[in-house]
Amino acid sequence: MEKLDQFIADFASFVWGLPLLIILIGGGLFLIIYSRFLPFRYIGHAIQVLRGKYDNPDDPGEISHFQALTTALSTTIGMGNISGVAVAIAVGGPGAVFWLWISAIIGMSTKFFTSTLAVMFRGKDSNGDLQGGPMYFITEGLGKQWKPLAVFFCLCGLIGVLPVFNVNQLTQAINDIVLIPNGFKISFYSNLIIGLLLVIMTSIVILGGLNRISKVASKLVPSMVLLYFVLVIIILAANINEVPKYLGLIFTDAFSALFYKGDAFFGGVLGGLILLGIRRGAFSNEAGIGTAPMAHGAAKTAEPIREGLVAMLGPAIDTLIVCTLTALVILVTGVWQTSDANGVSLTASAFAKAIPYGGNYLLMLCVAVFSISSLFSYSYYGMKCTSFLFGAHNKHYFNYFYIASIILGATTSLSLMLNLIDGVFALMAIPTMLATILLAPKVLKEAKIYFGGLKKNNINT
Repeated sequence: MEKLDQFIADFASFVWGLPLLIILIGGGLFLIIYSRFLPFRYIGHAIQVLRGKYDNPDDPGEISHFQALTTALSTTIGMGNISGVAVAIAVGGPGAVFWLWISAIIGMSTKFFTSTLAVMFRGKDSNGDLQGGPMYFITEGLGKQWKPLAVFFCLCGLIGVLPVFNVNQLTQAINDIVLIPNGFKISFYSNLIIGLLLVIMTSIVILGGLNRISKVASKLVPSMVLLYFVLVIIILAANINEVPKYLGLIFTDAFSALFYKGDAFFGGVLGGLILLGIRRGAFSNEAGIGTAPMAHGAAKTAEPIREGLVAMLGPAIDTLIVCTLTALVILVTGVWQTSDANGVSLTASAFAKAIPYGGNYLLMLCVAVFSISSLFSYSYYGMKCTSFLFGAHNKHYFNYFYIASIILGATTSLSLMLNLIDGVFALMAIPTMLATILLAPKVLKEAKIYFGGLKKNNINT
């Protein structure tokens, strides 16, 4: 078992290393250059679409543009934004934040292409209902001969979307921030109670289907982003003199790597810092993995480009805004240099220092909602993969498997399972990015028609 555990750990580390960066960052850069920055020129129009200006209830699909974005965001805004950024700074220093930003900008282009394809090439499941996602744009866009690639994506998806890692980290956060400081003894039974509470909340939502998931996500995610934003503004206002200093340090340290403590890459610490920042960014916003297109593919729209533009806003909100807020709090409070804590504990230390009376509890509220909302959406992704592989009439069976894994995640350390889930989640990027690059010319052809129509009708873009 020890050898197997080490093998899986090495596998996860390898997949989340250089191969994934080449696929995600290299592929994303290709899409930016190939499109000549086309989607970035229409960010204003994307916001208008998100606000519902072009919503038509008669369009095909299940949920609105806004609900599709919040459903996708509910999986990406979570522990990666709170603990992932802290890990990046603890290892790489302020300069890691700059490379997080680079990852997000590249990810915006990737999300535009993948989510446009999810609507362009929607397929029908065994019930005859319209569905979107990488497995459908592979088979509908590239042809049935590419189905093995779609099957590979779904098989990886069945394991990759299990909530074991998320639940494990949430349980740890509850223990570290709430229970242990208040004198509670942590045991298997206390973790089991946390797991059972998560099971009850998750079951109520996910057994109601996509409409209930999207409605809950569209209420939870914006409110928690707003609360988190307010808390951070309070902290930054109290440390306003430090903000310009650290904003400048983010840029200068990005190329000097003076605070980097990790392994060298390509023979230098700067290479290691770039790898760290971009990897954490990719893990945070999931651009190119293929999960978000499954949510965006369900949007009510007859215009694929519109949904691609809305999806493009995801990495901007997730990484450029939420991750940056977390980073600034950790930097201006100085805990990144004075504390040995890492992950969510480092972020909690920053909040506790800046807001002594309840700051860490307010952070815990945000962490809980971000994590729980992601539990809802990942179940939907798993059902989509199950439906593609085994038929729509069998998709509900995944929910029971999913719910059981919540208990598993809350009560065990599961290093082997966590690494396995981590690794196969990353493997989902291979079919997603390969198909996206091959189908990119069709997206640009569709984009020229759509944007040409906007100009012809004198619509403000």
